[in-house]
Amino acid sequence: MSDEPSGLPQLLTAAERAAPADAVAVVAENLRWRFEATMISFLIVDLTGKAVARLSTAVGEDGGREAERIPLFGSVYEEVIRTQRPYQEATGQGRRVIAPVTNRGDAIGLLELLLPADPGEEVIHAVGEAAHILAYVLIANGRFTDLYTWGRRSRPPTLAAEIQYQLLPPSLTCEAAQFALSGHLEPSEDLSGDTFDYTVEHDTLHVSVTDPMGHDLDAALAATVLVGSLRGARRAGADLTGQADRADRALADHGQGHATGQLLRIGLRTGRAQLVNAGHPWPLRMRGGMAETITCEVDHPFGLPVSVPHPYRVQDLDLRPGDRLLLLTDGMLERHGEKVDLHALLERTRGLHPRETALTLTAAVRDAAGGRLEDDATVVCLDWYGLQQPQRDVSSGADLGKASAGRTEPWP
Repeated sequence: MSDEPSGLPQLLTAAERAAPADAVAVVAENLRWRFEATMISFLIVDLTGKAVARLSTAVGEDGGREAERIPLFGSVYEEVIRTQRPYQEATGQGRRVIAPVTNRGDAIGLLELLLPADPGEEVIHAVGEAAHILAYVLIANGRFTDLYTWGRRSRPPTLAAEIQYQLLPPSLTCEAAQFALSGHLEPSEDLSGDTFDYTVEHDTLHVSVTDPMGHDLDAALAATVLVGSLRGARRAGADLTGQADRADRALADHGQGHATGQLLRIGLRTGRAQLVNAGHPWPLRMRGGMAETITCEVDHPFGLPVSVPHPYRVQDLDLRPGDRLLLLTDGMLERHGEKVDLHALLERTRGLHPRETALTLTAAVRDAAGGRLEDDATVVCLDWYGLQQPQRDVSSGADLGKASAGRTEPWP
C-alpha cells in the first residue's frame, strides 16, 4: 500500500489529464495503487432516484454502452445514499467499502471498493475523501461527455423528455448554511412540461416551479420558452415582478399557451421570503411537526390574455428556522394525487433529508396511479435552517445533521 498520506493531488492531476469519459477509470486506478484494492466501481444514481447503475466504459456487441442497474429499495446502497455515511463489511475476499459520492447534498452516486482485510480507519477516511473528490471530477467532466448523463437514464428518452430534462437544474439538490433543498419530477406518460429551477447568489436564493398547459412536445416547447424567459430575467437582475412579467409576455408573444407558476425569493442575510403565485397550487409548510397549506393570493397564469391589466403581486411568506416548505404542481393534487394525503405524508417524512422526502412524495402519487401518471407530479422540498448557521456539518458534501436522521416511516 502506498505511503502517500493523501494522494489527492495525484488523483486530481491524473483525472484532469484523462479523457472526460475515462476520468472515473483513472480515479479507480489511482485508488487501486494507493489502497491495494482488488475491485473498484462507481455507481451513479438514476434520475428516477430508485436505482443505481454500475458504469462501465465497455462497449456492447451492438456498439452501445453497458451498465448494470441495481434497484435501491432495501439495499445497502440505499442506506449509504440516505445516511451519507460510509459502509463497510468483511467478506471472504477482503473488506467491502461503500462511500457516498456527493457534492452539496447532491447524491451523485457511490464508490465501491474491495480492500485488504482490516485496512484501518485512516484508509477508510481517505476513501471517503477520494469519493468526495470524485464528485468534483464527475461534475467537471460531465460538461464534455454524455457518459454520465446516459448512466442516469434507465431508458432512452423521447424528444419531449430530452427537452424537459435539459430544463431542470444541473443538480436536483443543494445545501448551504441556511437551507437545504431538493426537487423531483415524476413524469407522466405523455409529459406535460413540469419544471423547477433554483439558483443561489451571494445573498439570495431563487426558486421556481412551473407547469405549462398541454402534453408531449407542445408542453416541452412551452416549458422551454417559460424557463428561458425566467432565467434570462433573473440573470439580468430583474426582481420577482420583473421575472413574472417577462415570462407572461414570452408565452403570449410566442403563442405557447399559458402556464401556472410560483416564484420564490429568500434573502440569505435577512431571512425574508417573498413569492409570486401565477395561478399555481398553494405551497405547504411544516412547522413544529404539523403541515399546513399556505393560502396566498393567486394572480393570473403566465401567458393568459386578460381584459384588464393585473400586475403580479409580491407577497411576504412567513418562514422561520426549522420550517419545511413544499412547492408542488397540480399533478400532486389532482387526478390520482387526490388519493394521497400530502399533509400526513409530509409529517411522516419530517426526519428525512429533502432529497428523500421529494422522492417519497412523488412516488406516493405515482403508486396511487398504478405507475401510470396522467400528469407530471413535481415537488421542491426546502428546509430553512435560519441565519445563525455559520457553516454546515459536512462530510462527503452533505449535511449530516439532516441526512443521518433516518427514515421514520417505510416508503409508501
